Amino acid sequence: MKIGLISGEFPPMPGGVGDFTRILAENLQARGHSVFVLSRAGSVSARLPVSTVAGWGAGCLLEIRRWARRCSVDLVNLQFQTAAYDMSPFIHFAPDVVGAPVVTTFHDLRYPYLFPKAGPIRGWFVMRLARASRGVIATNREDALRLRPTSRRQVIPIGSSIKRSPPSASQRAGRRAQIAGDDNPLLLGHFGFVRPIKGVDYLVEALARLRSCGTDARLVFIGARSNIVDDGADSRYLLALEESIRRHGLEDAVHWTGYLSDEEASAWFGAVDLVVLPYVDGASFRRSSLIAALHQGCAIITTEPALEEPAFAHGENLWLTPPRSSEAIENAVLQLLAKPQQLAALRAGARRLSQTFDWERITRDTISFYQSCL
Repeated sequence: MKIGLISGEFPPMPGGVGDFTRILAENLQARGHSVFVLSRAGSVSARLPVSTVAGWGAGCLLEIRRWARRCSVDLVNLQFQTAAYDMSPFIHFAPDVVGAPVVTTFHDLRYPYLFPKAGPIRGWFVMRLARASRGVIATNREDALRLRPTSRRQVIPIGSSIKRSPPSASQRAGRRAQIAGDDNPLLLGHFGFVRPIKGVDYLVEALARLRSCGTDARLVFIGARSNIVDDGADSRYLLALEESIRRHGLEDAVHWTGYLSDEEASAWFGAVDLVVLPYVDGASFRRSSLIAALHQGCAIITTEPALEEPAFAHGENLWLTPPRSSEAIENAVLQLLAKPQQLAALRAGARRLSQTFDWERITRDTISFYQSCL
């Protein structure tokens, strides 16, 4: 097949959807398919033919149509995440102009910005995209249920964008020493961009609570703080979070690594004792940060899923807490700190669960769905 992939973000720009698109494209190419990528200006690849658009305004539709014709694609897979397209509504009309069948992968169902008080119209745009597509892929069960009115749909989870490269004992000690010198604190880790939906403010509050009761806990933010693309709310949230860190006197207890290579990110995952991901809306297959931590075999504290997910087993592969509670995070940390054997069990369970997000399976299922849509 000749397959076109459209993504609002793509390397070297950091972002989970861009990384997913790159890995999927390379896997499709390795299986003998011709793959063409279209993304924003600045996107490049040494292995893939990448074209770019000037922006995601109305003019992008003509650029998308010309690109699809030039590449003679059999099918286009639109990787949909509203924020990655600058909250623009125009990408929702891509299936109408491409001139080839469009499969849309919904990485989230956030609504585009239209105008103040747009109300239900914003949701209509997203469902219109789903109905106009030849088929839709949901990355999780929650979104699949919301997309139920569409006739051809399938759940295919995302995979980890970070290869596992555990550090040696000396490398692990070296990274921990960057945080605490000769001390050996409880090292908590967080991965992913800092956004309101991530609930990181509750994690910072929990860190303050732990330290106030005598626990020598430190927090490492692994990776970049923010994406280039946000709707303003992310920037305001990050500023408020930094002010909270200062207000609690946690500057020396919090470390930001900044953007990292895969090898460095994996090494930091291996250096922390616990990864804490307190999503406000609960753990989900849609969370690339959770998938990455599972793939790295980390002991993970996260929040109870909004919709029951049989794959998530409390105490076996994840330690689940109620959302929006710094006290729940604090209690979970203290419980696990007292049970080293439980931490080992969580790490083993995470490695088992990570097999669900195997790239070979994801690629195989995606190709099969493409073929069904043709």
